[in-house]
Amino acid sequence: MFKAGVVAGSLAGLLLGATGASVAIAVQAPETPNIGFVLYTKSRAPGTLNARWNFGNKYSGPGLATGGPREGFAGRYHVRYFLESGKFSDEYDLVIEKTGDFYSVSWLVGGKLSAVGVGMEVDGDGLAVGWRRVND
Repeated sequence: MFKAGVVAGSLAGLLLGATGASVAIAVQAPETPNIGFVLYTKSRAPGTLNARWNFGNKYSGPGLATGGPREGFAGRYHVRYFLESGKFSDEYDLVIEKTGDFYSVSWLVGGKLSAVGVGMEVDGDGLAVGWRRVND
């Protein structure tokens, strides 16, 4: 893998160098990437989802969404997330909408969109969602 990257970089440098352009290759990963994942599973209590979340492989923990519909995932919830230590992390109004075989998911704070995601059902009782924070 490394060898292929060196060869590709060298070829790009040669091609751009032949046209008079210069090449600067810099790889710098952001401290915490703006990408997250959450798995919602149906709780025994109707209208309640258990959550297991991760943000940028740096933060993670459990969560609980309440106030949703008695059946399915689509609906409106209030969700609270916690860190692995049990310390409170964040709280949102959660909107899950079914679009065909997939889901569109929104997290709001005070009516303002904070994060968006897309998801799909897994194993019959889970909803897997990839998400990102929305920049102001």
